Amino acid sequence: MAYRVVQWSTGNVGVHAIAGIDANPAVELVGCFVSNPDKVGKDVGQLAGLGRDLGVLGSNNAEELLALKPDCIVHTAWADTRLVEALADLSSFLRAGINVVSSSPVFMQYPYGVADGLADPVIAAAKEGGASIFVNGIDPGFGNDQLPLVITGISEWIDEVRCYEILNYSTYNQGEVLFDIMGFGKPMDEVPFLLQPGVPTLAWGSVVAQLAAGLGIELERIDEWYEQVPAPFDIQTDAGVVSKGTVAGLHFEIRGIYKGRTAVVLEHVTRLHDDLAPEWPQPAGAGCYRVKVSGEPNYTVDLQLLGTDGDHNTAGLKATAMRLVNAIPAVIDAAPGLVTALDLPLITGKGLVR
Repeated sequence: MAYRVVQWSTGNVGVHAIAGIDANPAVELVGCFVSNPDKVGKDVGQLAGLGRDLGVLGSNNAEELLALKPDCIVHTAWADTRLVEALADLSSFLRAGINVVSSSPVFMQYPYGVADGLADPVIAAAKEGGASIFVNGIDPGFGNDQLPLVITGISEWIDEVRCYEILNYSTYNQGEVLFDIMGFGKPMDEVPFLLQPGVPTLAWGSVVAQLAAGLGIELERIDEWYEQVPAPFDIQTDAGVVSKGTVAGLHFEIRGIYKGRTAVVLEHVTRLHDDLAPEWPQPAGAGCYRVKVSGEPNYTVDLQLLGTDGDHNTAGLKATAMRLVNAIPAVIDAAPGLVTALDLPLITGKGLVR
């Protein structure tokens, strides 16, 4: 019997989660929350762009959806600029005894030692309701938790584990993220929200903390570093135009320091045009998540992304959604509380072969 699931949002990740739920025989969609009044009463299959009805209508009545008592909620709602509200939503789901898989807030991937104060009330709600919560995706998520840890399992010894995201974001149609949070299209001397001191660690410190825990080391501290490059000409992106001279490339690292040196690093290389900053790391294929394990031996593994529509950003959004949907049975079976990639069994594509 399939697990009954409610989808929470139909945004950039949510539409792919709906497609994944529909394709997975282990789960059944029984409800869907929408925040846009224009989507209320419309079939979720149409909202997700599937071109067919699924027999489930969009609803903005949270109480009615919780009253369905689903086995799990797939939470993909926006949290970056509504953090307090998102944490409250997660707590309410869990306190009601409903398991949750979520793409945000991303620090919940592994908040220990990074954002304990923010995560503690959510974890307490999960234990109170006897439910489990798993927050993940592709980054933070599979690209820098399970994937690198599996590779380290064939090492003799390790000096450094470095996880990269190397992508062109020009087709990522999310202006609030690109312009307001990441600072693309802004003057070079303006420090955007993402690069304010402490913010990168809040967003990705969970990555290095979890990798350190998986490797059995205790970090001395987490450092932040970044650099930017300007647009040499006006660049048209799906989210809008980035003018010449404004920020068009961002390169940053979150560095986990162990015994006075970098041992675990999260590195992002984000361009809005392929020709920008040729000296920065280059992707394999159209875009990739890369893992480099330095030690004996040295390993480099590239996870290339490409959707069937030819867009690597579509593949990234879909990977985030599928990481959640395919983990539902394991999360439901887990002990109450926060579940991390260190806790779950191997998640496979069971039942997905067409």
